[in-house]
Amino acid sequence: MIGLFKWAERQSGPRLDGLGRDAVLLRVPSGTTVPPACTGLVCEGGVTVRRVDAGKRIDGEVTYCFHPGPYTVDVAPFPTAPEVGLRIQLAIDAPDPRLRQQRFDLFVLAEAEGRMDLPMLRTLIETTLERELAQGGMLLPPCTTIDEWNAFRTSLNHLVYARFGMTVEDCFPVDLGESVDYAALLRARTTAAPAQPRSAKVFAALRAAPAARPCDPEQLDAHALRRLFLEVPGVLCRLRAADVAGCADFHARQQLLARLDAVNLSVATMPSLVWEAPGRRLAENEQRRRAQASASALEALDEAWALLARIDGGGEGACQRLADTADRIVANLERAVAERRATHTPEPEAA
Repeated sequence: MIGLFKWAERQSGPRLDGLGRDAVLLRVPSGTTVPPACTGLVCEGGVTVRRVDAGKRIDGEVTYCFHPGPYTVDVAPFPTAPEVGLRIQLAIDAPDPRLRQQRFDLFVLAEAEGRMDLPMLRTLIETTLERELAQGGMLLPPCTTIDEWNAFRTSLNHLVYARFGMTVEDCFPVDLGESVDYAALLRARTTAAPAQPRSAKVFAALRAAPAARPCDPEQLDAHALRRLFLEVPGVLCRLRAADVAGCADFHARQQLLARLDAVNLSVATMPSLVWEAPGRRLAENEQRRRAQASASALEALDEAWALLARIDGGGEGACQRLADTADRIVANLERAVAERRATHTPEPEAA
């Protein structure tokens, strides 16, 4: 009888409603048959992912189904002009046989929490694009010319693929004025909470639920450390394989990779958030400080993926960008990871 109930559970379709329309990814029970036009993902041991084709049974400890799309999202990349938007059409590409692990699979393994809805994906893309435009990694000037728009469109495709493993099929400007209450946004800013890392804001948006605390320090820290543990090795491998053959200072690049490898080791041996020593809990304010340090490390990690996207875009300045930006990113990672390991607030450096 138990087998009959499990069979009925596997065959019931409502849990997959909206896949490919309102949801990009859904977690499904082991033993589910992958629906047509979809792909299954089996997360093995929490560190590897394998794909299962449509029509086959998906078995494993943690199993997902995703639809390749396309999906359409509207983003507002400029916080000071929320009525200025971009309509982006995205799709998940077929697996690249040259890669041992697909970037989208790593994104799911590191960040998926049961399902990925379109509003969640929109929040991630909007925040990523907002940061790149604010830091000058991408340019979208007023009265954009055709050449400037094509350059932006190419950079956006590289950024979205490097960060999420998705391809931008189309992108064009839209007016979001009818869907944006600018007065309400201004009122909300006057009563906003103190500034926090952008990654913490994204985490809050992804975890928002009526009966949950979306910015709980333990949950935020666990999410951040999981991403760092899984993604820093990926960044390290991509940086080693980056096409910067013209880089003159080989030793400086090797030193940079060694520093990033040390960050990876530190993340893999990170102590628990709540314990100062065996049997002695850390003070609440120090736990919050540690969680904020983990969120700051995610900021640097996202910048590393954006740097790889710019390098993938090629051009004569790729090597120079590596030399000028990678050192700052790795230094920020080192600082944030060191603060996360510390049991007490680090003393300010003497002038």
